[in-house]
Amino acid sequence: MENRAGTFLGKNLANVQLDVSIAAYTKVPKSWRDENYTTDFNKLYYIMEGEGFVKVNHETFYPKAGELYLLPSGSVQSYGTISDNTFGKYWCHFTAKIGDFHLFQLMKTPVFIKPEEFELEEKFQQLISYMHSDRLSSTFRVHSILLEIIAVFLEKSQTIHFKMNASPSFDKMDVILTYIEEHLDGNLSVESLAQMANFHPNYFISVFKNFTGSSPIQYINRRKIEKAKELLIVSERNVSSISDSVGMELSYFSRVFKELTGLSPTSFRELSAKSRINPK
Repeated sequence: MENRAGTFLGKNLANVQLDVSIAAYTKVPKSWRDENYTTDFNKLYYIMEGEGFVKVNHETFYPKAGELYLLPSGSVQSYGTISDNTFGKYWCHFTAKIGDFHLFQLMKTPVFIKPEEFELEEKFQQLISYMHSDRLSSTFRVHSILLEIIAVFLEKSQTIHFKMNASPSFDKMDVILTYIEEHLDGNLSVESLAQMANFHPNYFISVFKNFTGSSPIQYINRRKIEKAKELLIVSERNVSSISDSVGMELSYFSRVFKELTGLSPTSFRELSAKSRINPK
């Protein structure tokens, strides 16, 4: 069950919606303390110096320099100082959602990692700089840096548990996405997929879009075209045969292919062949 949840999240992490509300470096005062509260945002603490404690649910931690802490939204948290040698830390508050669900309520990660060979201090400095920049590109930079930090946290986490009971719709959508992947050669209709999930078609479309960021038809067409691109590159089958293999009529296949790639199937194949012969 956890493998299926991980598969679902892996397919849909590209649709994660990020919002960073604040990022800073702080040498906390001796009065830095709060107990047994919850937030609707996540926190990252990257400890540079000092000592203190954080408590997440029923576990108490005493962070050390070089450790990166992730305090997820919805958890019961406490924090405080334990001496005059208080924390110096980089930190940020952010939300990360897939559809209507908080990412770190769909998965349980360790509370902290100690990343090696990754310039976290530089990344947080960049994050803070872009947060205070009025450049048009700043939001993209902020999201890119935060995604990189999250990716490192997940890669360095020894155990990640997926919460299948986060939503009664979660397991159903994973089954649907798996079914789509296994039946890209067929005629996948909204009505038949909705029936599999025991949802009314209109409600199914809404739930599907919340989970994937796309309507069912948009998602199915993208996956069919991705499979077709692979076949155009690795096989010598003609375009008509490939359109059949992804369950699409030739004229519709050609139109959707060009809409999604900017090229006709034949032009895509020719360009891919040239790229393999003359790599830059």
